Amino acid sequence: MEPWTFGPGVIVPVHHRYAHDWAAVPKTHRGYGRKGSGVSKWTAVGLGVSFLSGTRVRSRRRAVRDISNGIPDLKNADPEISTLIIKEWKRQSGSINLIASENFASPYVFEILGSVLNNKYSEGLPGARYYGGNFFIDDLERLCKDRALKAFNLSPELWSVNVQPYSGSPANFAVYTALLEPHDRIMGMSLLAGGHLTHGHYTSARKVSATSIYFESLPYGVDQTTGLIDYDALRETARAFRPRLIIAGASAYPRHIDWAAFREVCDEVGAYLMVDMAHISGLVATEQHPSPFPYADVVTTTTHKTLRGPRGGMIFCRKELEQKIDNAVFPALQGGPHNATIGALAFQLREVAGPEFREYCERVVANCQALSSYLSEHGAKLVTGGTDNHLLLWDLKSEGLSGAKMEKVCEEASIIVNRNTIASDASPISPGGVRLGSCAMTTRMVDEEGFKKIGAFLIRARDIATGIQKRSGKKLAKFLAALHDQDLPEREALTQLQEEVESWASALYFPN
Repeated sequence: MEPWTFGPGVIVPVHHRYAHDWAAVPKTHRGYGRKGSGVSKWTAVGLGVSFLSGTRVRSRRRAVRDISNGIPDLKNADPEISTLIIKEWKRQSGSINLIASENFASPYVFEILGSVLNNKYSEGLPGARYYGGNFFIDDLERLCKDRALKAFNLSPELWSVNVQPYSGSPANFAVYTALLEPHDRIMGMSLLAGGHLTHGHYTSARKVSATSIYFESLPYGVDQTTGLIDYDALRETARAFRPRLIIAGASAYPRHIDWAAFREVCDEVGAYLMVDMAHISGLVATEQHPSPFPYADVVTTTTHKTLRGPRGGMIFCRKELEQKIDNAVFPALQGGPHNATIGALAFQLREVAGPEFREYCERVVANCQALSSYLSEHGAKLVTGGTDNHLLLWDLKSEGLSGAKMEKVCEEASIIVNRNTIASDASPISPGGVRLGSCAMTTRMVDEEGFKKIGAFLIRARDIATGIQKRSGKKLAKFLAALHDQDLPEREALTQLQEEVESWASALYFPN
């Protein structure tokens, strides 16, 4: 096991075979997890990467593994790729990442992703492959499925899970393929209101999502005043439209979702209930968000957001739908599964089921609420007035700005956010807000006070954007031209903000 050099706020894993025998620990690992090391005992136990302690570890060790001189072998084999990886590593470790759909996976996830599991082709399911030599791959996939059910406290007699989807979007389309006929009717949350492209998005000019191409889609929305899902309007629309499937779940909705209300509507109109919990699956597993499983027929998720694993997908379904779902994944839509991803997911699901991950998710929510409170206290208008989960939506339209302008100013200051539609927007092309998430920076050991500091950085970025727009006008092209002008009057303030952000972020723990 390669020694990793970590610093403030990091907890270093020790291989399980040394967990209770310190005399057997190699010299490169000694000092971690022992009395006086500043690292709690439980960090040395098990295969999991336990970087979940809320306390700072006083250490002179570097905060990140130093690859500034390149990855030795890759640097010689392909210096261009090596250089790009180094640049991206420096960008990630030296910036504040508030993308709600991103997180930082552990070194073990990366180790598994780069393992020999990548070499094996294994079309089919465990015990029913179209290639030989899959006995260990079969064991791996069975282990992953077993851990997935345990992570969400599901009975294998009632639920099945498919862990082969390449990501969340293919997982969603596999469900449609399994349960619907072409041109069947579906309902999902409007993209403008916080839904996802794969939930059936289309415009008056074109059908944007493949879901809207192959199925008849009608969106439901939120109350324009509160920003909350309008369950009464959902019911009335479903009664008139009579969908075969209703999708609950969102990519930009900051409040708890009432799964029981969706179930009632589905029962009334005879529709399947599919829940897309891609954003909140880690919170669901740790009971930081109500579980959809008592109400849903099918539940899909990605595996890299609040779950903090590799980039993959899962489909949970009632046992009676298992064959339909499995056949839709393969052979209908995919070929061989990505076994390295499945292996990394199996590892991460083991961590998800542990108490430290629950503590992490509790901090994710607390941190997001701390950021929400700070922004609100400093004049920001937040959609729904706050958050119950890992993300919030900042309505910049009310301040005369746009999401795109705020995103670009933040990017110049090494704060990474994404423009996002809000319910009052006419089109997703020009969104009026930004989406902010707490998962990634919570992984980097930022606490509630740290998120208030992030809030202060964001308010400064907002003020800079406002100043630029006063001279450039509201056209985005003119705004960007002014932003990149070296004679920009706000240049000094922007540069100072960038330097403060990068200095602060670079000193934080970075997990890989």
